[in-house]
Amino acid sequence: LPSLTVSENLKVALLKQKTSFNQEERILELLDRVGLDDKRNALPAQLSGGQQQRVAIARALLHHPQWILADEPTGNLDSMTGDAIFELLLELHREDKCGVLFVTHDLELAERADRILFMQDGRIVEDRRKRTVQCV
Repeated sequence: LPSLTVSENLKVALLKQKTSFNQEERILELLDRVGLDDKRNALPAQLSGGQQQRVAIARALLHHPQWILADEPTGNLDSMTGDAIFELLLELHREDKCGVLFVTHDLELAERADRILFMQDGRIVEDRRKRTVQCV
């Protein structure tokens, strides 16, 4: 929401939600994790595309999800910022055991995943596993 600060945008996602955690602490923890603790009072227009993307990731993580579904998470970003976003998603997968399913047209990015499903006309046409994927 353009008229709300980063922190307020995250709070909106928690409105009328009963949580087992301190909401303010969780917001600060996530902003620190995505490298935006110094931007908590900034408005969205004051952020770069990569910073806005990291706010979206922080919002997605508020409730400790088991899965993140990301549609073109690096699509509108420069290569360096896109790499940082992808590394953050990998970190969440490794450290938080959070599954990450992302859709991309970027074949270089896809090649960095454990498994790639190629689709054509709504059907899976190829399934490539690079290494053994363990479900926890």
